[in-house]
Amino acid sequence: MLKILRFGALALLVLLAGAALYLKTPGPAPFDREEALAEARAYEARITRDAWGVPHIYGARDADVAFGLAYAHAEDDWETIEEVILFSRGVLAQRDGENAAVTDYLIRAMGSAEAIAEKYETDLAPETRALAEAYAAGLNFYCAEEAGRCARDALPATAQDVVAGFASRQPFFYGLDDQLKAIFQGDVEIEKRAGTAREAFLKVPKEFELGSNAVAVAPVRSADGHTRLMVNSHQPYEGPVAWYEARVKSDEGWDMIGGIFPGAPLILHGAGPDLGWAFTVNKPDLVDVYALEVDNAKKPEKYRFDGGWRDFEVREIKFRVHLFGPFSLPVTRRALYSVHGPVFETEKGVFAVSYAGRDDIRAIEQYYRMNKAEDYAEWRAAMEMLALPSLNAVYADGDGVIAYYYNAAIPVRAAGPDWSRAQDGADPGLLWQGTRSLNDAPQVVMPRSGYVVNANHTPFQSSGPGDNPDTEDFPDHYGVDTRTTNRGIRIQALYGGDASITGEEFVAYKMDHLYAPDSRVMELVKELARTPAEDLQEEAALLAAWNGAVTTDNRSAPLAILTAQAARGYLLNDEGAETPDYQAALREVSAELKEKFGRIDPTWGEAVRLKRGDVSLPLDGGPDTLRAVYPQEDGEGPLKSVGGDTYILYADWSGAGDVEIRTIHQFGAATSRPASPHFNDQAPVFAAEEWKSPPMDLQTLLAEATQDYTVGGE
Repeated sequence: MLKILRFGALALLVLLAGAALYLKTPGPAPFDREEALAEARAYEARITRDAWGVPHIYGARDADVAFGLAYAHAEDDWETIEEVILFSRGVLAQRDGENAAVTDYLIRAMGSAEAIAEKYETDLAPETRALAEAYAAGLNFYCAEEAGRCARDALPATAQDVVAGFASRQPFFYGLDDQLKAIFQGDVEIEKRAGTAREAFLKVPKEFELGSNAVAVAPVRSADGHTRLMVNSHQPYEGPVAWYEARVKSDEGWDMIGGIFPGAPLILHGAGPDLGWAFTVNKPDLVDVYALEVDNAKKPEKYRFDGGWRDFEVREIKFRVHLFGPFSLPVTRRALYSVHGPVFETEKGVFAVSYAGRDDIRAIEQYYRMNKAEDYAEWRAAMEMLALPSLNAVYADGDGVIAYYYNAAIPVRAAGPDWSRAQDGADPGLLWQGTRSLNDAPQVVMPRSGYVVNANHTPFQSSGPGDNPDTEDFPDHYGVDTRTTNRGIRIQALYGGDASITGEEFVAYKMDHLYAPDSRVMELVKELARTPAEDLQEEAALLAAWNGAVTTDNRSAPLAILTAQAARGYLLNDEGAETPDYQAALREVSAELKEKFGRIDPTWGEAVRLKRGDVSLPLDGGPDTLRAVYPQEDGEGPLKSVGGDTYILYADWSGAGDVEIRTIHQFGAATSRPASPHFNDQAPVFAAEEWKSPPMDLQTLLAEATQDYTVGGE
């Protein structure tokens, strides 16, 4: 018996040891610090930080500047850059556990890594590859300078990581996640996880609407004959798609200031001496779903197409999910691919998904060409690549040219079917046949009215009467947006209603904080005020007194806006939303305000704050106003603004070869360094709706510089 017990104990130990070995997370890839330091000697960049800590990076070559940009951004926000690298590789779950498992699976299933491996040398120009490689070298140099400065999991950073950071996120700006949710509808657990894919990919707060405002005014509409541009993206305040400001200038002609996302080696939108542009999110129909007939419902190997059976392309996806301590669960999943795209097996059947931008790794190339463009023709030529599958673009330059593009990589698809439904995957006539050109989508170039605008509303209201695209020119299956927003209504009323706009008016209109009388919010408020329930008389009176303004001293705004948000979600003007129970939402919000503030009418400034470290400030503006502020619950105190207006840039070309640029960031340059004076130094300026003026020449910059140092070189 004793021998049996001993044998059992030994077997158990062997089993436990085997399990520990199986679950033990492998060590990170080797990172050669000396090699990273040696590679850095091939580059040399000067980083001069202005009075606000914003890095201005100078170099002889574009590659030198990209190297310096990586180093400066890593100084301010390495933690987020590291997360972007892991996310882009599809290995985030190894660090973050189950919540990131779907993210890793989708990244692997989308096949970005395979596309980059196959096309890196062929689809990207040598100078683009050199830029990506320099940026990766800058990150590695930052991490190599001090042992233990960076987590080893993300090292060494590679140029392929940089390219992947662009390729993997693009489809989630135009709504690929919505189609994934539809595919898995009915499978509660998978649907829930697919529904959080957008938050997992972009790290946006739940239901946050990725919006933006963009405006350009030509000399014919300016009181002083200037050309003006407003870059005003609405992003979350923190995370992988939160803006970071930088200025880049090389001897090879790269000269821009603007916003970048962590891990991006280029200005994503901003301005330079000659031109600038702004992006806003659009949602054309760029995703189609196909129902597949398969040979075996439990483990399909073939699918029917064009009258016969075809073998699926099969790949094995492997990743690990963190459990505890040094242990993680290895996961292996089979991924299938058809002529239409990646395939998903669900309880309702097997579906393939075609989506714009699949296997296209050239987004970094398009951004590089836009950054280097010297005039409208060069900038438009870059846009013609359509390597950015979506995003509205508003352009302006010192020559007085303004333009709006409903940028969309619209597939060439059959015109007959209802593409909002799953199509027959066996029909070859429904296979995508390429991509339409930039000219096939709505655009407005040099309108007679002298202005172009977009606030995530329909492109058919992007300029003045007579200048707008004609809806009849664009078939329904293009999926061109027809929705409006409160911002879309107000932006037309302000910029379209003033035939001679001064510089002061141009800026003031952007800071508008009103809801239009015909907006969904005001319709909701009027309805609640008109027919109040017996227990909502006090609330109805407060709503009836509201003029639609969202200012810090307004006592009706919290009840009105939070009720609208509870009833309709963040996108308060969504015409496609189902009619909710407004009175139930009003009761809920009224009770919450009483509990939190002891009254139903705190001021907007008491109810919603800009919070950052030890700073807490009131803000004018609300959801879907031109001065966009999106609040979320923040424990027992006032609600916290988590997104909306973030980095804003205003450019003013006089026509005499000069450009005036003003900018502001909601927090500051040191995005993840609480000990830095630049962690929140811009917050009071931002809350006051004021601006800073970045020094655009070296002499002025040096007069106010807080740091001036060189990285790389011998």
